[in-house]
Amino acid sequence: MAALFSIDGVTFNIPVVEIKREAPVLDKYATRTEGGDLEREIIGVYFNYTLTFPNLALNITEYEKLWNKVTEPVEFHDFVVPGTTGTFSFRGYITTAGDALRRVHNNKNYWGGLSIKLIAKEPARK
Repeated sequence: MAALFSIDGVTFNIPVVEIKREAPVLDKYATRTEGGDLEREIIGVYFNYTLTFPNLALNITEYEKLWNKVTEPVEFHDFVVPGTTGTFSFRGYITTAGDALRRVHNNKNYWGGLSIKLIAKEPARK
């Protein structure tokens, strides 16, 4: 089976618990007239994603590879995620990556519950 998602062409052998997508409509401007009517100029619709991973890292090496990738100090990444049909590719950035230490066993730290938020650089629809 093909990978569910990739970042900069890199896939990860970690299951995804949930993928959420949002489609905010961003305005160049939006203002109300004195009569109360809204005037706006739409820039476009952006497709943003939130990916959530399991509570326990089944593969510590792979989990660390993913953590290192999502915390890279780079301006933008190239993402491939599920689309309505097939996949959807876009350039964007990661605003938040967070997880929690679930347990320590034999001097190994087991992190889990990782969630990352992917924000599109450009609109998917204009």
